[in-house]
Amino acid sequence: MTGRRTTDGPPRRALPRTRYWFDSVIARGTPVLIGWLTLVCLAVVVPASMALVWADRRVPRTWSGRLAAVWATVGQTLKIGGAVGSPLYILISVLLALVALLFVSTLVGLITSGLNDKVLALRRGRSTVLEERHTVLLGWSEQVFPIVSELVVANSNRRRAVVAVLGPKDKAEMEDEIALAVGPLGRTRLICRSGVTTDPAVVALVGPETARAVLVLTHGGEDGDAQVVKTLLALEAAVRRRGRPEVVAAVRDGRHHRAAQLAAGPRGRVLNVEDVTARLIAQTSRQPGLSLVHQELLDFEGDEFYTVREPALTGRAFGRLLLAYATSSVVGIVPAGGGVELNPAQDRILGADDRILLVTGDDDTAVLADGPLPVDEEAITAPGGSAPPAERFLVLGWNRRAPLIIDQLEPCVPEGSELVVMASGEEALRDAGRCARSRTGRMRITLHDGDITDPRDLDALDVPSFDRAVVLGYDDADRTAPGALTGDDRTLVTLLHLRALEEASGRELAVVTEMADDRNRLLAPAREGGDFVVGGRLISLLMTQIAENRHLADVFDALFSAEGDSLHLKPATHYVLPGREVTFATVVESGRRQGHSVLGYRLYGDARHGPAYGVHINPDKRERVRFGAQDSVIVLAREPVVRAASAAPSLSEALPAALPEPPPGSRAGGDSKTTGAP
Repeated sequence: MTGRRTTDGPPRRALPRTRYWFDSVIARGTPVLIGWLTLVCLAVVVPASMALVWADRRVPRTWSGRLAAVWATVGQTLKIGGAVGSPLYILISVLLALVALLFVSTLVGLITSGLNDKVLALRRGRSTVLEERHTVLLGWSEQVFPIVSELVVANSNRRRAVVAVLGPKDKAEMEDEIALAVGPLGRTRLICRSGVTTDPAVVALVGPETARAVLVLTHGGEDGDAQVVKTLLALEAAVRRRGRPEVVAAVRDGRHHRAAQLAAGPRGRVLNVEDVTARLIAQTSRQPGLSLVHQELLDFEGDEFYTVREPALTGRAFGRLLLAYATSSVVGIVPAGGGVELNPAQDRILGADDRILLVTGDDDTAVLADGPLPVDEEAITAPGGSAPPAERFLVLGWNRRAPLIIDQLEPCVPEGSELVVMASGEEALRDAGRCARSRTGRMRITLHDGDITDPRDLDALDVPSFDRAVVLGYDDADRTAPGALTGDDRTLVTLLHLRALEEASGRELAVVTEMADDRNRLLAPAREGGDFVVGGRLISLLMTQIAENRHLADVFDALFSAEGDSLHLKPATHYVLPGREVTFATVVESGRRQGHSVLGYRLYGDARHGPAYGVHINPDKRERVRFGAQDSVIVLAREPVVRAASAAPSLSEALPAALPEPPPGSRAGGDSKTTGAP
């Protein structure tokens, strides 16, 4: 032990002293550092030069010759010439060489410093974007990733597509996060700039005045909507009198929608996240699988909404347009004066300046059919007139959107239906109780105080006895007890308990789940093809669609409004006979006679097999399909107001299917038979 201490001690103490001496030399300034570098350089170069001279076979024989050769080698190595001659001549040549060396090294240092500063400035994202017809994203949130991903798909057939992102993060950090989340960008070029979006001078960096569209992303936190409004005002100040790009934004709280719309200006579109999310949750809770239909229509994979002008169909009634295309599904008309008419009356005449709204693969796939499309008249049927039975709905959790969901749900449920709400937290219970007391409609509302993540509370509800269930996420941690699960974590645990209850009872429950983060959807312990509504992703898809086609803003306004026609999953037996192979054109014709625009179907047998989960949007009308009793047809139709079971059917429902159709002017009017393109 003593010997080891004697052997290893001095080196261990010498190393810190050497480091300390080196730090002291560096700290004494540039002149001392230059002196030490000169000494070290000479200590290495002079001996090495001597070794080279003595190793040379042609080495001079005299000492003066050898010293001159050493000096020449040292001079060439240190770039100071190495000239020989009189002492004055050598001194002047060395001075000139040192001046040249100083000039060159200074010039190299200045160039290097300038390049480093420029690279650093570029990496900070402070240079101006000089692009035209690009898409600008203002802000940074989880919306960035789905929006960029959808824009990449939309730009796959476009040359020189550019997406510019302005966010508060470091430029390189934003680029790395997008690359990791989105992957290859294909033909799309990504430009990131760093800065606050509420400063007009910073917003001007991304060239919004020459952009084809500007998307203002939502922000988290209590002041998120305030940030959106301030960003819209900064955008207006940045482009004032220099351009009018299409502006699309979104707010989370409906109370701020009007202020944001005023800040966006007449060409801006502001979406209300809560209203859109609540309506989709309410619709999907009654029609399982509807969220998958919206997903298929809103992303750029597959078929989506397009508007086309078709002079050959001018003067034709809308009912005759439904079978005019074999590989596109007509769903409405965009009038020349603005707005949109989803599923208008069958006798609505297409004007010369009107555009046709349809679902198709791309803007160049809307091609008129070559001839009449085959329709099997004998397979067409009609829905029965009996009213559906009362249903029991279960809402687990509570947030600001819950009253909106109940508002959307209540007018459309059968008379005598029941809705049970389980929530915890003083604020949530108070808000839910106020909502239940204010409604005296066709649906009875009951409130239970309980933790949706506690299996004992769920067992007390007898969950398998319900027909439908909706799992909502709490808006913030203040609504829960200290230490309790929050956000999507609470939702995931609740889904685990529901899955266990389903397996124990042997009965599947139709569950609609609301989530805040789309990445958590992949972790959800739910059946394949389950209904998930992620408000942020849904709004991202809507914003991207509107940015690519401004006409779609009115389409989505109408599609997600409280009134008018919307998407529905109707039983296939309401349109064609079950078990009989028919063309899809037959289904479209049957829907036309009921005043519905048919745009697809869902097969129950494929509902658990991805990626489409049985959803078929815009199939070829010449294809043949066989529907079962549990299959559905995707239609655009007005939300029906369900009557009580004892109510008498209307006149149109009482008429047999073989009787003449209603006269022109009604929603179900038009030609009695349409089998081909005009």
